[in-house]
Parts: sequence; C-alpha cells; structure tokens
Amino acid sequence: MTGFKRLVAMLAVVIAVTLTGCSNSPSSGLTSYTDSYDGYRFLYPNEWIEMDASNLAPDVVLHDLIEQSENLTVIMNPVEAGETLEDLGTPTEVGYELSKRAIAPEGSDRVAELVDAQARQDEDGKTYYILEYAVTLPDQLRHNIASIAISRGQLFTLNVSTTERRWQDIQDKLRIVARSFFVY
Repeated sequence: MTGFKRLVAMLAVVIAVTLTGCSNSPSSGLTSYTDSYDGYRFLYPNEWIEMDASNLAPDVVLHDLIEQSENLTVIMNPVEAGETLEDLGTPTEVGYELSKRAIAPEGSDRVAELVDAQARQDEDGKTYYILEYAVTLPDQLRHNIASIAISRGQLFTLNVSTTERRWQDIQDKLRIVARSFFVY
C-alpha cells in the first residue's frame, strides 16, 4: 500500500506543478536574468530575446520577438562614492530629472509625463525608485517603467517600455519585471 500512496502523492505533485505552469497570472511566463559580474538580476517575459549590446550604452538589451519596440534595458552610470538614492532626491524629483535628461531631453521631439513615482525597499533594505512615464514620440505613444538603485558606486537603471497600444494587455507583467530588479 505504501507504493500506492507514493504514486498518488507523486501524481498530486505533478498535477499541482502542471496547473501552476498553466496559470494566467502576470508572473507566469517570466524568466530570470542574472548578471553576476555587474551585480544585478531581474525577471523578463519568456518570449523576449537578448540583443547584442556590445556597441550600445546599455549593459543589456532585451526585446519582444514579435513586438520588437517592446524592450528592456539596463544602464549603469557612476555616482560619487557613498552617494545614496535618497541623496539624489525624492522619487518624484529623481523621476522628473530622469525625464528631462534621458527620456525626453530638450530637442528630442519627445515629451515625457511622470505618471507615478514610488520608493520601495528590498529584503536587504536597499532603496529602489519605481518611476512610470507616458511618453509621446512624433509617431507613437509609449509607456515606460524604470526601476533605479545605487550599489557599489553605480546608478543602475532598468527601463521597460512598450507602446501605449499594448500597455493595457501587459502592464501587470511589466510592473512585475520592474519590481523584480535587484542589485547587489
């Protein structure tokens, strides 16, 4: 009888794993990305692929296989030794500054509206700012979410972006991607 109980228990586990894999929750269908050299990790959609970023400023670039304008980048910039995210300002102040300097700098034909700015802390107490933007380009509307943190003298920025047309369908997944960003 113990063999039968073991078989039933194994079937129960297989069914539970199968049902979990079929879940339509926003976090299903995500893959983990880790850069242990630069010290960060995040989740990204399974159907996204990595581009060769060796000639680009971002450390990593991923994009959707079909909707190639749907993308994720991680950029690192040096900061002064000992500088914290809070030293740069509040989430709203940093979000506004990022919009002016990187997302929609003067003369870029882009307009960025800061939709939301929040601070969060990870399990180690490190602070992250989550910044959400509605971005107007000459030919389209986009939605961006950035997650930023400082670690080891570097400002890390993960930015995930999609067209406004796709935003409603995948916003929950992209929010999870942005919140999964972890630097060490």
